[in-house]
Amino acid sequence: MFFRNNPRPAEPAAPSTAEAETGVLETLRRSVEDARLPAQAADAAGRELERLEKTDPSVAEYAVGINYLEFLLKLPWNNCTRDTLDLSRAREVLDARHHGLTAVKERILEFLAARALRSAAKPKLLVVDDEEIARMNMAHVLGKEGYDVRTAGDGLEALDILTGGFAADVVVTDLKMERLDGMELLRRLRRTAPDAAVVMVTGFATVGTAVEALRAGAAHYLGKPVNLDELKKTVREVLDAKLAASPGRGPVLCFSGPPGVGKTSVGQAVAEALGREFVRLSLAGLRDEAELRGHRRTYVGAMPGRILKELARIGVSNPVFMLDEIDKIGADFRGDAASALLEILDPEQNARFSDNYLEIPFDLSRIMFIATANDVSRLPGPLLDRLENLAFPGYTDREKLGIAKDFLLPRHLRENGLSPDSITFTDQALGRIVDDYTRESGLRGLSREVGAACRRLARLTFEDKGTAPTAIDAPDIPKLLGPRRFTREAAEAGDRVGVVTGLVVGEHGGEIVFVETARMPGSGQLLLTGSLGDVLRESAQAALSHIRSHAVALGVAPDFFEKTDIHVHFPAGAITKDGPSAGVTIFCALLSLLTDRPARCDVAATGEMTLAGRLLPVAGIREKCLAAKRAGITTVVLPQANAPIVETLPADVLEGLDIVLAADATAAAKALLR
Repeated sequence: MFFRNNPRPAEPAAPSTAEAETGVLETLRRSVEDARLPAQAADAAGRELERLEKTDPSVAEYAVGINYLEFLLKLPWNNCTRDTLDLSRAREVLDARHHGLTAVKERILEFLAARALRSAAKPKLLVVDDEEIARMNMAHVLGKEGYDVRTAGDGLEALDILTGGFAADVVVTDLKMERLDGMELLRRLRRTAPDAAVVMVTGFATVGTAVEALRAGAAHYLGKPVNLDELKKTVREVLDAKLAASPGRGPVLCFSGPPGVGKTSVGQAVAEALGREFVRLSLAGLRDEAELRGHRRTYVGAMPGRILKELARIGVSNPVFMLDEIDKIGADFRGDAASALLEILDPEQNARFSDNYLEIPFDLSRIMFIATANDVSRLPGPLLDRLENLAFPGYTDREKLGIAKDFLLPRHLRENGLSPDSITFTDQALGRIVDDYTRESGLRGLSREVGAACRRLARLTFEDKGTAPTAIDAPDIPKLLGPRRFTREAAEAGDRVGVVTGLVVGEHGGEIVFVETARMPGSGQLLLTGSLGDVLRESAQAALSHIRSHAVALGVAPDFFEKTDIHVHFPAGAITKDGPSAGVTIFCALLSLLTDRPARCDVAATGEMTLAGRLLPVAGIREKCLAAKRAGITTVVLPQANAPIVETLPADVLEGLDIVLAADATAAAKALLR
């Protein structure tokens, strides 16, 4: 018996490298044609494709070109989300995410209300065509869409309408007209009505005229006879793009305040209220300008900037973009990254932002930028000028108690396998955690302590379910968290001669400082220690000079400084201190030392002092009052000029505080010294 092997069918030959690369280029070419890229982006993609067709696929530049085209196609040139402008929903989102922060919420709701009014306004359209039938048909169709439509027979008549007060959102104009054609009208509109979008319509549509019109600033280009459905769709897209753009020409919001007060999460709530994507980019420690602007493609390993990379990742051009920790951005030999932000955040410039990698303008004006900072004084002046500072104050003890009860405790109980229904914390227990275990303006420390208490309860419940407590009161807190960590240091220190309590604001919120003074035999020197800045040193010199020049009136021996050295010290020398707020505190400490009158331990002061003894207003009054309450202070001495700010403070901030308004240093000393 014979067996004949059947021949195996021949396998198709694998495509050659050249054929495979040709297929890649054809795929990219079709993607470019289908992407409806803006004129400049389409030109750049076309030039890159032509260059790649002439480039050997084995060279490194070929892969660079492919990566460039793929990134260009990923960018959201035309994709944007439509805002959800429901103010009642926005308020619910903000209230659900955050307790308190009333002023911040009101400012955000004002912003959303302005956008809602803009979106509800009836769009204004101007139709310009020298053919009456075409003009009336377009006006009729667009009028049925609910637009406020005007018509003009040529460019000159259109300019008269626009200069007469009709602020058109969109101008639909013919290209060929007798007295003033569409191209010349487009050029003049750039000067007379720069915010108006232009849709060019003509029966002489060629690639050259389309490119010329788009380069001159036209938003779209349509051929005649006009497809009315396409016209309606185009006008709607143009109006949506204008609405998605940054509102007005105002500065970018900057959320400033101590850590843990909710700056980042408020930005997330704004994005949720608007129905936009949220992007967070941390700038802390960023020193290389190319991280924002991108690298030029001539460098090995070139990459686009992080702004465009994030937009390509999320696929929309109008997210809420948070630039976190903007005050911690740096500068070195690689460039000044803060200067790059000037173009990114300026609404007059970012509509044509140029990334070094992309090399063509990209519109960033649709993005809602929000910056966060702990201390805006660190920002360069030009950058700060582009920001609208929205201060996030620290939380009061009452607000912390409400947040711990309604937000933190239920979350930590669930995270640790405990039921919020079976385990309860009394208000006194939570209040003891706030008073004895935290000393901050924000909530991170409070969240850690509540979480630690819940973990301890979880262990007790797991080890012995029968004896684990279910109702936690104030005496139980030390059993869960250990001995108290903080005391009311100012109130418990006692009255002392030459030691006065002051109030300052740092990047972590309001804080108290002690100004200590001492005198010793010497040659009339003023010694200043405590890692002090120039402003604080000048305040000390001014306070001493005021005492010397008014020694008799203040009850001080006129020759006290001839054979005496005076030492002024700010404890915690490892922490740099500066600012004008301690002027009156230094004065009162020196006066206490020289007159041997004890300074009251339950009184704190803040204010800038002139050489003549007047008190000038200072900032951070709310934060300083909260710091005083945390330290057990009962009386706060403030400059008289800060009275309008004191009147606006909430009742829970002033609760338990006696506010003394002093016009000069002598009046402040009367309240501070025994």
